[in-house]
Amino acid sequence: MADQATTVRLTVAQATIRFLTQQWTERDGERQRFFIGCLGIFGHGNVAGLGQALLEDELAHADADADEGEPGGLPYVLARNEQAMVHTAVAAARQLDRLQTWVCTASIGPGSTNMLTGAALATINRIPVLLLPSGTFATRVSAPVLQELEVPWAGDVTVNDAFRPLSAFYDEVQRPEQLPAALLGAMRVLTDPAATGAATISMPQDVQAEAFDWPVELFAERVWQIPRTRPDASRIAGAAEIISAAKRPLIVAGGGVHYSQAEDALADLCAATGIPVSETQAGKGCLPHGHPQLVGAIGATGTTAANALAEQADVVIGIGTRYSDFTTASRTAFQDKEVRFVSINIAGFDAGKHSGYAVLGDAREALVELRSALGDWSVRDAYRKRTTRLWQDWDRLVEGTYSPPEEVTVALAPGLLTQGEVIGVVNEHSDPRDVVVCAAGSMPGDLHKLWRVRDRKGYHVEYGYSCMGYEIPAAIGIRLTDASRDVFAMVGDGGYLMMPSEIATAVQERVKIIVVLVQNHGFHSIGSLSESVGAQRFGTSYRRRSWQTGRLDAEPVGVDLAANARSLGAYVIEVRSRADLVDAVEEAKARPADSGPVVIHVETDPLVHGPDSASWWDVPVSQVSGLRSARTAYRGYRQGKERQRPLIDPTDR
Repeated sequence: MADQATTVRLTVAQATIRFLTQQWTERDGERQRFFIGCLGIFGHGNVAGLGQALLEDELAHADADADEGEPGGLPYVLARNEQAMVHTAVAAARQLDRLQTWVCTASIGPGSTNMLTGAALATINRIPVLLLPSGTFATRVSAPVLQELEVPWAGDVTVNDAFRPLSAFYDEVQRPEQLPAALLGAMRVLTDPAATGAATISMPQDVQAEAFDWPVELFAERVWQIPRTRPDASRIAGAAEIISAAKRPLIVAGGGVHYSQAEDALADLCAATGIPVSETQAGKGCLPHGHPQLVGAIGATGTTAANALAEQADVVIGIGTRYSDFTTASRTAFQDKEVRFVSINIAGFDAGKHSGYAVLGDAREALVELRSALGDWSVRDAYRKRTTRLWQDWDRLVEGTYSPPEEVTVALAPGLLTQGEVIGVVNEHSDPRDVVVCAAGSMPGDLHKLWRVRDRKGYHVEYGYSCMGYEIPAAIGIRLTDASRDVFAMVGDGGYLMMPSEIATAVQERVKIIVVLVQNHGFHSIGSLSESVGAQRFGTSYRRRSWQTGRLDAEPVGVDLAANARSLGAYVIEVRSRADLVDAVEEAKARPADSGPVVIHVETDPLVHGPDSASWWDVPVSQVSGLRSARTAYRGYRQGKERQRPLIDPTDR
């Protein structure tokens, strides 16, 4: 009997695809294939390598998949923009609690470097995605080739080196022998809750097509255990001691609560202790709307309830948060001179911020053990009552924003709504399990304050990088993970113009997403910010250049975004009243699941704002200016700076 083969001859690209199809993750006894599929755009850098390998994989699994009812290989999806396809992958991975993700491949040069923004977004948000950018010839035999970067001081530098600081893991495969270490290294980081982000493997175009005899063990099924690291018992005891001595504690729930599926553990803890819970953008939805301890968003885009409690908090319990400047209101949110920080986080880097008392471990495990350690302790009744009163006051403001009073509506031009009104209609006429998606502009701030979350996965705002253009490709990624939920991409005209191309991808894949396109003829958020720093909304409105003044202050440009969306294949509904919007949402939801994208076009007034957060964000103002508006703004800026604190807890050793 012949000996069983110990090697298999494949190209580097073929070996890569075969390896990726055999990677699984497991947590709490549940196992899932780690890579959902591959998003890609082919060019001369990858069409004969990874492109050909993906084709062979698809053909090899076609018959078997038809029999088994689900794909066994690595399904391929053609994207329209390389940055967008990374957004699609990131959104899917976040929706799936980082237990699954996509692969993204692009051609040499501009195709690959278009993924740089996506890489930064993934790493900043701690979301796993595997990037396979193509590179120039490793042999350099034809150098310089089309789209190759040449620098006189280093012959081995390529444009793909730009991925190094943006990736949680980076490697370059210059020879076939290097591939196993690169793939296994990427998987190690992708499945590490504390270190995950973009994993980038640069693949020169000639190496992709090179054949090699691979050990069969490389293609064995691998299951990567996602650990639930238990915190040190002494640290839990110390945290309980600090918290039980507090009179005005406040929880800041971050994205780590969602990723560890710790929502129920958080609800048990705060119900037993009465500690109010505020939310970061990534943490919103950790508790459902109406929970007695929920006080909503915190920080620069927060609720007045959360920010009032933050100002006087004597112990701040951060759970899975990176404490961004929006969360801390640029370090002005916490004003108690003796405030202490207890930081529960899987990552030591984040747990150590503000020199707080660090508890390293999985959020769910830590909360369960902290609940036990606190025993019967709870906050005083007066603090519970204050929490309730502050939240009720805020909730009334939200009601008034969802349904603006007559003095607001009569002042609007015909056909215009307020942005808060649009949010309210979509929130009230969507289903509890539907998902709202956003990333940039004024909409994320309003959603953070106003959106009433009814499901743990119902809120998806990317605010680590706040990347314009994220919304539509992200909505596709979410819908591809769960077709039972409608996904609403809330996007302003500025963000829409950054990345409308993926509407064509949604049409191609028959993916039903609902895009609420808010037209306000400019950059709503930056317009308001410009005004606040004394720059008079300069360069933030979409207007034609005036023949008289030479400035961009003539009539609106008048781009028809509804017609644009229609031309890309979307079903478009144009809205001219609140009643129209209600009908549009209900019509969009009623459309078949495989009917493709729907775009609801609605015009709003950018000068009508949502309720103020009573908070601050540090945006430097010119110290010297010939503009009176800038001089006035600078005086206000100095007042804000006076409230900034180092937020360093000096008591922990």
